[in-house]
Amino acid sequence: MTGDAVKAKNGSMVAYDGQMAFKRLTGGGDGLRGMVTRRLTGEQMTVMEVRGQGTCWFADRASEINLVELRGDKLFVESSNLLATDGGLRTGTSFTGLRGASQGNGLFTTTVEGHGQAAIMSDGPAVVLRVSPQYPLTVDPGAYIAHQGNVRQSFQSGVTFRTFLGEGGGEAFQIRFEGDGLVYVQPSERNTIAGDV
Repeated sequence: MTGDAVKAKNGSMVAYDGQMAFKRLTGGGDGLRGMVTRRLTGEQMTVMEVRGQGTCWFADRASEINLVELRGDKLFVESSNLLATDGGLRTGTSFTGLRGASQGNGLFTTTVEGHGQAAIMSDGPAVVLRVSPQYPLTVDPGAYIAHQGNVRQSFQSGVTFRTFLGEGGGEAFQIRFEGDGLVYVQPSERNTIAGDV
């Protein structure tokens, strides 16, 4: 950093050189409105601002870190998978509906928008999959991390009579993405409500 700021998950700094100042941000760094929105939606993330001259390293539970470049577009990311953002990026929340409920993450997800980089985490190296009008994509909710672009999501149920007889394939729910954009998945599955059906 050269005098600029980064917003990062509270407690994620593992080392730095140079001169750094750390400040906890109230309500995820978006002031009173951001704090109220996060309390209402349940999409909470404790964030700190790091400002200074030098290099700062961040980590969380030995997760893989993937840098996503934003050029005025919006990234939708699970708050548990967001590690850090450039200081100028705006964060907010977006309604996910049944997708979030199936993941056990609630009905809202975090949004990051503007120009800069966001660091997202994954359990194992993230896989970036392209969605196009010709090639829609279906994803397990437990492997989903984030998506960006002009993408529509819908919730699909794989529950059939065979599921209740114990003969199903084990994938009770999926998320279908259509449009044009990128979807980030991890090569492991977190525990989800959908996985318990």
